[in-house]
Amino acid sequence: MPRKRHKPEEIVAKLRQVDVLVPQGQAVAEPVRSIGVTQFTCYRWLKEFVGLKIDQVKRLKALEKENERLRKASITSGRNSGCRNGSPAVFSDSIAPHSGRCREGGRTRTR
Repeated sequence: MPRKRHKPEEIVAKLRQVDVLVPQGQAVAEPVRSIGVTQFTCYRWLKEFVGLKIDQVKRLKALEKENERLRKASITSGRNSGCRNGSPAVFSDSIAPHSGRCREGGRTRTR
């Protein structure tokens, strides 16, 4: 069975349902089961979305998506320059600058 991706609005609504049902004397497992997720998922959502309103959650998700797009674009432009991390090549004393090697995280790599 494929996993369901919940939209941020759905997550906030489901967390509110749990917040309403738990003070009514039910154990945490029952309201969590009623919204159709596991306790682990519910606690993960609480950690991420506690205290946020729907518009704030939408903005958070949009920013995360934009950051991922920019990160991928940065990696792609870095590959064009010779080093994977996008930074200019830093040459050590033992490697001549014209040798075509760049230093990356303590290891050398030829282009």
